Amino acid sequence: MNRVILHIDMDAFYASVEEQDNPHLKGKPLIVGGTGGRGVVAAASYAVRRFGVHSAMPMSEALRLCPGAVCVQPRMARYQEVSARVFAIFHEFTPLVEGLSLDEAFLDVSAGLKLLGSPETIGANIRSRIRELTGLTASVGIAPNKLLAKIASDLRKPDGMYRLDPDGMRDVLDGLPIEKLFGVGRKTLARVQAAGIRRFGDARKAGDEQLWRAFGRHGKTMRDRASGIDDRPVEPDREEKSISAEDTFATDIRSHGELQIELLRLADRTASRLRAQELLAATVNVKIRRADFTTFTRQRALGAPTNDTAVIAAAAKDLLGGWLVAQPRAAVRLLGVGVSDLRGGLQRDLFSERRARALLDSTVDGIRERFGKGSLTRASLLHKPRHPKG
Repeated sequence: MNRVILHIDMDAFYASVEEQDNPHLKGKPLIVGGTGGRGVVAAASYAVRRFGVHSAMPMSEALRLCPGAVCVQPRMARYQEVSARVFAIFHEFTPLVEGLSLDEAFLDVSAGLKLLGSPETIGANIRSRIRELTGLTASVGIAPNKLLAKIASDLRKPDGMYRLDPDGMRDVLDGLPIEKLFGVGRKTLARVQAAGIRRFGDARKAGDEQLWRAFGRHGKTMRDRASGIDDRPVEPDREEKSISAEDTFATDIRSHGELQIELLRLADRTASRLRAQELLAATVNVKIRRADFTTFTRQRALGAPTNDTAVIAAAAKDLLGGWLVAQPRAAVRLLGVGVSDLRGGLQRDLFSERRARALLDSTVDGIRERFGKGSLTRASLLHKPRHPKG
């Protein structure tokens, strides 16, 4: 049976959620992201994209392109809440849902065509349900494989749907600019174009020598992609490999005390995310980036898997402390706390102290979920940092 794959991509997701929650923002050039000196664009509304603003761009450059842009800080908890509603809609139509991020997923609807109708009908009904339950719009690509479905969803953005079938596929693909091909990034584009490959069709027809100049050892893979070849199945419920939280500071931090405070904030966020997904972690790691952009990582295995904030924070504190011994005067621009070696299941606390901490963690999570993540702060984190994040 030929597969029918849908790629569903929410339109300017973070920005659209902000517009939905604050109607006065609709139609304005809206940027979601940090506004500090090192802030980056997390999302850009379509109104601001006309100025050349796009995600991952430094905020300073975005504001230079559009000085009148409205900037708002990201609200990840809110985006996760809306994302959960959207993914619940996906599961109404098929159990084969492969999430790529909060705002996009692949769906294999091959087995549901007789019951749910044509691929276009399914796509239209999903878009309608999303709009009905969230007020947001989504773009849908329909194709026989994941590669083509993702390309198709981009051809009718925003708020559109496009079906890309084997018949006539080559006519569509051959004319697409090569930068739309997965694997061709900003750093490699110049080399690829210098090799004479500017469109998908050029890569499909290129000889081995030309492909080597453009893509090196990945030449055959890129030719297959440009030809629309992809046999990857939709992989539902992919396991999360790690969970982390990190911050880039507007001003480099040298104070060991301030670094420890920031580390505790990050450990608190990471542990909270673990508990939200009912996961335990057996390894803790810290990420440290100096002012010269040199990045260090340190990790430690825990005695037993946990999602206890205090245990994760203590391990991270020891790791950072060991690094600071070797580099006592280093200026730090980025700090992160992560956990890995994840496994499912709720933690069983055998001792009264652990039970008390688990109850505290659960209470804090519940209050934040109901009233917002900034509604409650642990006493150990009341120190107000002198280095607001971008």
